[in-house]
Amino acid sequence: MRAAVSMPEFFPDPPQPAIHGVDAEDAIDVSLMRAVAQGDEKAFRELIQRHQQAVVGTVARMLNDFTEAEDIAQMVFVRIWQSAPKWKHEAKFTTYLFTITRNLVFNESRRRGRKKEVSLDSLEEHHPTVTTADESMQPGETMEKRELHRSIDRAIAALPEQQRMAVILRTFEGLDYEDIAEALETSVSSVKSLLFRARATLRESLADELDS
Repeated sequence: MRAAVSMPEFFPDPPQPAIHGVDAEDAIDVSLMRAVAQGDEKAFRELIQRHQQAVVGTVARMLNDFTEAEDIAQMVFVRIWQSAPKWKHEAKFTTYLFTITRNLVFNESRRRGRKKEVSLDSLEEHHPTVTTADESMQPGETMEKRELHRSIDRAIAALPEQQRMAVILRTFEGLDYEDIAEALETSVSSVKSLLFRARATLRESLADELDS
């Protein structure tokens, strides 16, 4: 009889609420965004530095294409610059950022009609700062464990688009259910359903590796 497989690393506990409702990181982003709205290019560069890696990594995982990821990330920040004068702080800045990212990624997926396949080895070679499951390894871990992490990355890449985005935002970017729901323009219950189905698919895809 197959033992139950637990994969808590894919769905960490939601971040704890900030003290007195204030999110220190979001406060920095809001301050920068308000400066960008006034045409402050230095603030814009700082905003890019704070979030570029997350945007590029998210796009790269969604499209499995690093070259395209850099181009789309640039488009994301162009949108941020253009929208800054009309932007209102109605949600976390990162939620707004990933909403734009999602729209551009989904548009690109529809334009392609099919996913362009690029190996994870190629992705790491061209952009080693993109965080993958492989990066959770510690020095001295075995080659078998490294291959397991690569299998996890491949399994995530094979998920349906909405599930994949939900898993990426939850696992790699640490967004809570409410923020993911806003970024995906859906409900919290829908996000939980997406993650539940993704967990089932990942468990099935990785059953052999996890059993061994």
